[in-house]
Amino acid sequence: MSPSPPGPLSFAAVDLGASSGRVMVGTVGPGTLELREAHRFPNRPVRAAGTLYWDVLGLYRGVLDGLRAAGRAAPKGRLASVGIDSWAVDYGLLDASGALLGNPVHYRDGRTGGAAERAAAVMPPEELYAATGLQHQPFNTLHQLTAARGTPALSAARRLLLIPDLIAYWLTGEPGTELTNASTTQLVDPRTGDWARDVADAFGVDLSLFPPLRRPGDPAGELLDEVLEEIGLAGPVPVTAVGSHDTASAVAGVPADGGRAFAYIATGTWSLAGVELDAPVLTEESRRANFTNELGVDGTVRYLRNIMGLWLLQECLRAWEADGLRPDLGTLLREAAKAPALRSVVDAGDPGFLAPGRMPERVAEACRRTGQPVPRDPGETVRCVLDSLALAHRRAVADAQRLSGREVEVVHVVGGGVHNELLCQLTADACGLPVVAGPAEAAAFGNVLVQARAAGAVRGDLAALRSLLRAAQPLRHHEPMGDREAWRRAEAVICA
Repeated sequence: MSPSPPGPLSFAAVDLGASSGRVMVGTVGPGTLELREAHRFPNRPVRAAGTLYWDVLGLYRGVLDGLRAAGRAAPKGRLASVGIDSWAVDYGLLDASGALLGNPVHYRDGRTGGAAERAAAVMPPEELYAATGLQHQPFNTLHQLTAARGTPALSAARRLLLIPDLIAYWLTGEPGTELTNASTTQLVDPRTGDWARDVADAFGVDLSLFPPLRRPGDPAGELLDEVLEEIGLAGPVPVTAVGSHDTASAVAGVPADGGRAFAYIATGTWSLAGVELDAPVLTEESRRANFTNELGVDGTVRYLRNIMGLWLLQECLRAWEADGLRPDLGTLLREAAKAPALRSVVDAGDPGFLAPGRMPERVAEACRRTGQPVPRDPGETVRCVLDSLALAHRRAVADAQRLSGREVEVVHVVGGGVHNELLCQLTADACGLPVVAGPAEAAAFGNVLVQARAAGAVRGDLAALRSLLRAAQPLRHHEPMGDREAWRRAEAVICA
C-alpha cells in the first residue's frame, strides 16, 4: 500500500449513465471527503438503419471535456488518479490495429429478441445459472454475442472491451477487463471470480477477445501524452480500476452503518435492489426468483434483482413532451402525492416495459389487462408508476432476505431516486422498514473512494470507507407509515 500523502488528494470520477455522463472531482484525505461536479453531458443513443446505437465518440468527447474541467477544479491543477464506471453488458469491438469496428449497440436494441429460447437450446437455464449466477436478461453480453455471431464486425474483431474499459483504453492505450463489469456478461463464475470457460465453450464465445481481468484498485495505465495535451494536464496521471459497473461503485458508496444489516436500492434508469453477500446464491429457487449474483468491491457479491426503475417515469415524461404537454416533474409529483394510493399497480419488472416509446399507453394497457382502473391523467399515471416501483422494491428486498438468509434492518436508497421524496417514502411504507436516502452520487463516491484507497489517501475496508462517507454526507430518513395490508393486497394483484 502507498504511504499516506501529506494532504488531501483530488480524484476524477468518470460516471457514465444511460441518459447522461458526468465527471466529478473528489477530494479525499484523513477526515475529508468532498465531491463536486466538474462537467455533465448528455448521453443520446442514436437509431440508424433499424439499429439502436450508443454515440460512444460523443461520450468520449464528454469525458475529455470533463477531465479538462476536473483539472481546472482540482487544487494546483493536479489529479491523483482517474476512475471510470458506466452501465453494464454493452461493448465495443476493436480490430487488430485497435480501431473501433462501429458504434456499440444499445442493450435496448431488439437484436436479442428470443435470447432465452436460443440460450436454452444450448444449455439448460438451471445449468447456466448454476455456472454464472446471473439472472436472465435478454441483453446480457452472452446473448448479445450470440445475436452477433456471423456478423462482419464480430468476425473481424480481435478485442472486445466493455464500455468503461473502452474509454480507459482510449485514455491509456492499455486494454483490460474490470471484474465487476465482467461479472454482468454471463461469462464469469461468481465463486471464483474467473471466466466460466465451460459456458463460453458451449456458446462458442472466444474468451481471448477479452483482455486480462482487473479488480477494483488495480492500476489501469496512465493518461497518454496526447490525452494530457488535449485536456491541459501535466503527467503522469494514473488511471485506476474501480468498480467499473456503476452499480458496483454505487453499492460501495452506500453509507451503511456496519452495525446494522442493510439492503440497498441503487436507483436511476434501473432500480437494483438487493443485499451484499460474501458468497453467491446459486440455488434453483434463486434462479426462479430472477435474482442475480454480480461481483462487487473487495470480493463482495451484489445479490440483487433488476427492476425497470425510473425509466418508466422518464419515458412517460418523454411521451407527454412529444404530445406537447410540457409536463413539470415537480407539479406531477405533487399531483401524484394527492392521487389515490395503490389505485392501480403494474409489474415494474415486466420486460414488456424494456423498449422505449408510448409508456403512458403501455402502463394503461397493463392496468386494463389486470382488471384495474386505468389512470385518468398524468398525475395518476405517475402515482401508478411510483406505487409500482415501491411495490417492486418491497418484493425484491423481501425475496433477497428469504433467499439469502440475510435479514435486514434498514434499506439504503442511493442514486438519482433519492431526489424523489415521494418514491423514498413509498418504499419505506411498502417495505415496512426505515429508508435512508442518499447520496444521489453514490456511484461517483464509490468510484472516488476506491481510487483514494489505492493511492493511500484513505485506509481500511469497505466499512471504513462507508464510515467516512456517512460522516461527510447529509442523509434523509423515512420511517414506514400507512396501511401495510394495502401493500399486501397490491402485491397479490401483481403475483396473481
